[in-house]
Amino acid sequence: LLPSNVGKRKAQIAAIRRSFGDLVLNVDSDTEIAPDVVSKLVRKMQDPAVGAAMGQLTASNRNDSWLTQLIDMEYWLACNEERAAQTRFGAVMCCCGPCAMYRRSALMLLLDQYETQFFRGKPSDFGEDRHLTILMLKAGFRTEYVPDAIAATVVPDKLLPYLRQQLRWARSTYRDTLLGLHLLPGLDRYLTLDVVGQNLGPLLLAISSIAALAQLALTGSVPWWTGLTIVAMTMIRCSVAAVRAG
Repeated sequence: LLPSNVGKRKAQIAAIRRSFGDLVLNVDSDTEIAPDVVSKLVRKMQDPAVGAAMGQLTASNRNDSWLTQLIDMEYWLACNEERAAQTRFGAVMCCCGPCAMYRRSALMLLLDQYETQFFRGKPSDFGEDRHLTILMLKAGFRTEYVPDAIAATVVPDKLLPYLRQQLRWARSTYRDTLLGLHLLPGLDRYLTLDVVGQNLGPLLLAISSIAALAQLALTGSVPWWTGLTIVAMTMIRCSVAAVRAG
């Protein structure tokens, strides 16, 4: 326990500096891990080239509302499409905070960089997991995903807290993607396409929506094709995820 609340990053660093094992497991306070998570992550970490490995995330409060069910589906997509593809190249771009194991010797090499990260002239207080993963990749370590290491975490059940969370995560994604952009060509062409697509997709959607509203306001004509295209792409992607995620 620290004398005062100094944030997640400082607490992590204090714990890591006091630790003495070969591996460090990070688990968020609102997360429950399955009994076999540690052994399954340890198996992956036996390869000395692996610096970090994450488990699969599910929503422990999935049945609370329509929103928590959708977030659970979103987690399934993020883990079993995005992370599963990235792990084929040993480069998961974000080992998520609720359940991630790190090699302590690698952490000790990176701890000073992790502690002294600044954003817009101030010490950074968000995006800890993504930044630590990028530092691992920059140091030459592999980062992996273990789909059968299951961790259940509490997700927002109201729209406003969910949007605040997503805004915080988006800031981290864009910031750390820019910091790690030079890494991508050396990792794999697929990863370059994947990461650039993830970051451009929301921007293109926003531009499309604004253009459609502008067309409606200026010409009075309804932008049917824009709306239908967005709906069709969303429905195809979400239908696949809904079926696969149950």
